[in-house]
Amino acid sequence: MGRVHVGTCSWADRTMIEAWYPPDVSTPAARLRHYAQRFDTVEADAPFYAIPDRRVVENWTRRTPEGFVFHVKAFGMMTQHAVDERALHPELREYPHEVERGRVKRPSQEMVDLAFDLFCDSIEPLEREGKLGGVLMQFPPFFTALDDAVLEDNLAYIDYARGRLGKRRMLVEFRHPSWVSPERVRDTLRFLSDRDITYVGVDAPQFPTHTTMPPLVAATSRVGYVRLHGRNRDTYFARNVSAADRFDYLYGQDELEEWVPRVRELAEQTDVTYVMFNNCKYDYAPRNARELADILGPELVKPVTGEHEQQLDLDI
Repeated sequence: MGRVHVGTCSWADRTMIEAWYPPDVSTPAARLRHYAQRFDTVEADAPFYAIPDRRVVENWTRRTPEGFVFHVKAFGMMTQHAVDERALHPELREYPHEVERGRVKRPSQEMVDLAFDLFCDSIEPLEREGKLGGVLMQFPPFFTALDDAVLEDNLAYIDYARGRLGKRRMLVEFRHPSWVSPERVRDTLRFLSDRDITYVGVDAPQFPTHTTMPPLVAATSRVGYVRLHGRNRDTYFARNVSAADRFDYLYGQDELEEWVPRVRELAEQTDVTYVMFNNCKYDYAPRNARELADILGPELVKPVTGEHEQQLDLDI
């Protein structure tokens, strides 16, 4: 049975900063060090909005101890999302592209190729220090498996992305349930397994219309991965709300316990499993992460202490 690592999908959400960090932990550097004294893994979600500067990523490595693991959310263009033109990397601006309401739509293949290259170069410091867990490819709801033509194109794109990421661990999160419908789920999981791609299980609000992913876990590689988005039905599909507001939800203990057998099942089939809380409103995510770690117990989740604090470069 592999070990389970529990963390959150951000360490720098504004409401999390206000609610979770002590008042004297007041700088980005101090916050990441504070987080890494309490958890041993985290998602970096900022790269979804803009490819990060390598110097920023270098600082992430310096502010965290040996063995700490980052999972990096892929730049939106890499997962077919429209992205803010203002956030484009300077080299991407040189390519012709369509803009609608400030968002880049239908980029050329060359532009997408370069986005992958720039992204992979930016996260190289994490690779070099052994701190890169995986690249989270969260595909949008319109990325579906609804008919043969669409399915063929989307499977081809996953293959393309797998090739562009090379040896980096690819984590795929679908947001349309057609990928795991009763008639499709076996083929989807086999496709991912054949390519050593990690299927990302999710917890999300459930609706009578079945418009969200069901709480399915599956081992399609040696790495298991779960993201818990909360169950706020009122905000999940709301427009013009912040990410924190969309996932404004605090899990109760009974809801966390629902995930214990699923996490154990995944851990039994993998070398390592990550359970990441995306309900990053206030202190909800770190609170629920700590609660789930306690429920799973030390036989699965290794306690994280502050013993490494003096090993970090506190001036950076």
